[in-house]
Amino acid sequence: MRNILMTVMMLVVVVVLFNTIIAQDSTGTRSQIQSQGYAANTRINTLLP
Repeated sequence: MRNILMTVMMLVVVVVLFNTIIAQDSTGTRSQIQSQGYAANTRINTLLP
């Protein structure tokens, strides 16, 4: 029973950390990767004749 409880608690912690670090709307890692990708695409498009 204790092992199941610890496993469930660890999964909850992982989900909370994922939501606060990765999936945050304006300052999350996903948002930063998307903005850098858009900037890279814009630079590439300006290089092409």
